[in-house]
Amino acid sequence: MSGFPKFLLFALASVAIHQSCLAEPLADATAATIAAPATEKIAAYQARFGRSRPVIAVVGENSGTVVSDYVIPYGVLTQSGLADVVSVATQPGLLKLSPLQIKPDSTVAEFDQRYPDGADYVFVPAVKKRDDPTLIAWVTAQATKGATMISICNGSLVLANAGLTRGHRATGHWSTYDERLKRYPNTQWVKNIRYVVDGKIISSAGITAAIPTSLALVEAIADTERAAQLAKKLGVADWRAQHNSDEFKFESGDYLTGFANLFLRPTDEVGVPVADGVDEIALALTAEAYSATLRSHVFVIARSEAPIKTRGGLLMLPDRVIGRGRPLDRVLPAWGAAPSTQALDQAMLDITERYGARAARFVALEGEFPWHGL
Repeated sequence: MSGFPKFLLFALASVAIHQSCLAEPLADATAATIAAPATEKIAAYQARFGRSRPVIAVVGENSGTVVSDYVIPYGVLTQSGLADVVSVATQPGLLKLSPLQIKPDSTVAEFDQRYPDGADYVFVPAVKKRDDPTLIAWVTAQATKGATMISICNGSLVLANAGLTRGHRATGHWSTYDERLKRYPNTQWVKNIRYVVDGKIISSAGITAAIPTSLALVEAIADTERAAQLAKKLGVADWRAQHNSDEFKFESGDYLTGFANLFLRPTDEVGVPVADGVDEIALALTAEAYSATLRSHVFVIARSEAPIKTRGGLLMLPDRVIGRGRPLDRVLPAWGAAPSTQALDQAMLDITERYGARAARFVALEGEFPWHGL
């Protein structure tokens, strides 16, 4: 979600977190919140270094990166066919996108060797270690080389830690709004908007805002028609920035239900079957949704231990081999040919039926997903 630990653990520990935040030294400027404008538009792509198409890096921190924040931009931009999209991690080895694990294309060091002039665009998701020195140094270097930085959800906290949002308008997941105001008062934090465009600093709200943000970049690289065609294919009605983040808030019942889900109610082991060519966007949305209920432990299952290559080219390691080990409580059906984003609607319906509307509400709050159950 917006960061680690998961959404409700953050909620249950909010008092302790609040106190620790207040103990941190704050910048000396005055915090400012400004109203969201009617429109946000990313500047049209301008080719650099003789490139015929842009280079887009999606970077993660190995010990923990929010799955949809990372996978959705990667999936949308690879499906667009308009750019060279590279999956990047701070260190060698597997990149943990709980509950998924992938083998990224390169480390940040390898990316720098391949593209010494830097990326044209860098997507920065929410990560477990948002002050990771390697990540901070690399995003700072990419910005210095002229890349447009695009944070997803609380990836804006990474950019803020690097000093890149200073003097800019920006946004992030609704749950960290007060923290952002206190810790980074020299950034103009915008509410009630899905994404904010301020020159080469672009930021989005919670997880599902990655979809319209990515489509807005497709529009900037190509044109509105190309973005509309891809949006239709993905099942997205529009990618405008309009959004009401004020409807997302904790209620007393959320704390009670969360405690019960964590400590009193049984947890299902849920298998998500994958094979080569799996739709990574649908997979990420589904895995994120069931994990957010606090009632499910999600496992990616396949017919062998071999890495799975997703539709967009991510190499993903399955958790279990079908037919081996202890049986899972349930295995979800395959998505078929449905548009990618319908996987979230399908998951919300199933979660509501199986675990109740309160559990589905957790999913909506974590993903900052407009839903009738809020």
